[in-house]
Amino acid sequence: MMEFTYDWKPEDYPDEPILKITKSSLGSHQWCPKKYDFNYRERLPQDTTEAMTKGTIIHNAREDFFNSYDMKKAEDMGLQELIDYNYSLYPIDDYTDVYYAMACFDANRLMDAREADKVDEYMPVLNEVKLDAEFHIRARAFDHVELKQNYTVHLQGIIDRLFFSDGGYIPMELKTGAWGKHKATSMRKEMAFYKLLFDEATDEHLIEQGIDPQYEMTHWGWYFPVSNHIQVEKVKKISENAMLKSLATLIHSYETNVFEAKYNERTCASCSYFSICPAADMAGWV
Repeated sequence: MMEFTYDWKPEDYPDEPILKITKSSLGSHQWCPKKYDFNYRERLPQDTTEAMTKGTIIHNAREDFFNSYDMKKAEDMGLQELIDYNYSLYPIDDYTDVYYAMACFDANRLMDAREADKVDEYMPVLNEVKLDAEFHIRARAFDHVELKQNYTVHLQGIIDRLFFSDGGYIPMELKTGAWGKHKATSMRKEMAFYKLLFDEATDEHLIEQGIDPQYEMTHWGWYFPVSNHIQVEKVKKISENAMLKSLATLIHSYETNVFEAKYNERTCASCSYFSICPAADMAGWV
């Protein structure tokens, strides 16, 4: 694969390095191009918030949970025994309420799997898997922006959990905030990024990661334990197309060197960069 970077110079293309795009970087640009510029291009430090710390700790605990899970030990347990066993695999820290919610969720999920005779699909086939791929994007593939030329970009992402059910792969994203219906669109675009990454990865790379390339990603889903919300659905082409448009918009920002600040009264106040941001300045904050 070619070398890749966030500090990409489209005028030097096709020379390496090429542009690196992750789910997080793409989402950051969608949220606020200027924040993306500060964070990814200029590499300015961000404040570590409580939400960020919470997310890291719970994600690590969830990964360790599946790494430690003993299916042989759990196979004959009743519901309450499963809840207790699951809960015992999590650490004791400030987020025990979230761990207990996940312990109950997984206990009920195993009970349902037994009833459906699908215990073999209970555990993820992969736990925290990183994929890399190169994607070729055409200049005139979009109606909202025309790029100067065709590009190859580097995609990279870490899928929280990858399950296999009914002949297809299902990525599941863990979110540690509260669920709201307004988040569905952004979640679908996040999952569409994972599908593109999965589809564009070489067979050799998928096999190296323990994925059988003869099977497709047929569904995607997300889990918000704080709100006891889980959603699994068939992949949606409309979300895939929307994600590709966002990808082209990101590339166009590099081409024009324009990363516009998006002022939002509710969210800008907590941004690490508000003291140097032109949108905050126009709002009279600095």
